[in-house]
Amino acid sequence: MDTNRILGRWKELKGKLRENYGELTEDELEKARGDRAHLEGILQHRLGKTKDEARKALDEVLEAV
Repeated sequence: MDTNRILGRWKELKGKLRENYGELTEDELEKARGDRAHLEGILQHRLGKTKDEARKALDEVLEAV
């Protein structure tokens, strides 16, 4: 999903990320707003995922919104 589509569905995406990964903070998500690489980095760091795992997790959330 490209940046424009992420931004267009940001509220839905942010809610789904918080629902699936309660460890994520509002501040972290707002700092990453629309930046896929930043979102993947947050998932990697906060959830202890590899880069590929973080990418897959984000893809799954994006497909759900």
